Amino acid sequence: MKNKNYSYWERIKRLLKMKLIIPLIRSPHPPEYKARGVSVGLAWAMTPLVGIQMWAVFMTWLGAKKMFKWNFSLPLGLAWTWVTNVFTMIPCYYIFYVTGQLMRWDIQNIGGYAKLSQILHNTFLSDLGFWDKWGLFFKLLLQDYGVSMMIGCLPWLIGVSVAGYYLTLKFEQKRLARKMHRLQLGKGKA
Repeated sequence: MKNKNYSYWERIKRLLKMKLIIPLIRSPHPPEYKARGVSVGLAWAMTPLVGIQMWAVFMTWLGAKKMFKWNFSLPLGLAWTWVTNVFTMIPCYYIFYVTGQLMRWDIQNIGGYAKLSQILHNTFLSDLGFWDKWGLFFKLLLQDYGVSMMIGCLPWLIGVSVAGYYLTLKFEQKRLARKMHRLQLGKGKA
């Protein structure tokens, strides 16, 4: 078999399909269970906590299961946190920051994208150790941009997670209906 040379965007699309869509389709659980997993993953993805989002999904899964007897697909929740990652972190953080500034009616003090990008690059690309980098990052979140980012992520968190739940639910319900229809057509021929 000949190896294909895929473009950058084709590789990204294939990766997203393999890591996000295929696990959704192959999961044997009911649509609501899968949709809750996607929703929880997207909710944590829409927070300025890149690096600990998967841990947060796992802790949510444990807490929801123990305290509320509420369950969701942990693998799907973990996978859908990857929507925000080190490549999308700076644009997402800036969107959260600007949204937070608008929600706080502090439009005059909105800093530029380049400034936030430079601060994050300096924090993560410096020669500092792992814990020093994370210390600088949390200082940034707590002192400089953090309040606006935490406030600004809330509408995104709610909107994206609710949309993710309903879109996944509808996708899965339609997929299962098509599957049942194909099975019924197959029985009619026998």
